[in-house]
Amino acid sequence: MWRVGRQLCVQAAGGIRLSGLWNRPAAFMSTLLINQPQYAWLKELELREENEGVYNGSWGGRGEVITTYCPANNEPIARVRQASVADYEETVKKAQEAWRIWADVPAPKRGEVVRQIGDALREKIQVLGSLVSLEMGKILVEGVGEVQEYVDICDYAVGLSRMIGGPILPSERPGHALIEQWNPVGLVGIITAFNFPVAVYGWNNAIAMICGNVCLWKGAPTTSLISVAVTKIIAKVLEDNKLPGAICSLTCGGADLGTAMAKDERVNLLSFTGSTQVGKQVALMVQERFEWQR
Repeated sequence: MWRVGRQLCVQAAGGIRLSGLWNRPAAFMSTLLINQPQYAWLKELELREENEGVYNGSWGGRGEVITTYCPANNEPIARVRQASVADYEETVKKAQEAWRIWADVPAPKRGEVVRQIGDALREKIQVLGSLVSLEMGKILVEGVGEVQEYVDICDYAVGLSRMIGGPILPSERPGHALIEQWNPVGLVGIITAFNFPVAVYGWNNAIAMICGNVCLWKGAPTTSLISVAVTKIIAKVLEDNKLPGAICSLTCGGADLGTAMAKDERVNLLSFTGSTQVGKQVALMVQERFEWQR
């Protein structure tokens, strides 16, 4: 097992980014860590030199190609093609179509699928945790711990899938009862930060899924490989269960995609994790969707 050294990150105006990540000489970028023998384990996560950063049942991406770097040594790991506006539109439409199918799946069956996702993550916990350490910069034990948190919330969600349901309450009318029924909300947008690139998504994703919702994930650009690797694990489980991949969609990208999600009325619920400053901006954009009614 390898170790990463300690290096500080720089917080620049407009967000968190690693020092000098985006302005590298072409010669430096020609040697990617993924092609070096000591990083051959990255292939276990089905990662390549250039990875597609859009998933909606199939992989693609028509946006710019970015290179992700290891913050310990500032060396390039691999490349990821980001989502374009057209990719985002296509993904939202496919997610809506997938929701019509997923919402009709009985909650215990949804829990079974989430259980399988948790098991798939368990199988990859060391290698995925190593990727978190490599791309985000955490020590290895914390990288593995992040994946373990996702596994733990999957276990919790499985139990919850057999417990969700509204209560039956007595009515004031003789011979009647009040039944409270919980319904899926629809498409849940999940925007996560660079410093918890797995756990935060897991907290949102597992619970949203067992409640009958579909998810659209936009992770931080600096941890795009982690987003791709996690989604590949989930996609395999959905495929094995003959379910639409768009149940757990992915659009890698920057602030433009986050803005689109916040303003999009088709995104029925939005979860944002990041700075207070950006959080306030996101809250205002979501609030603008609401119409004043007298």
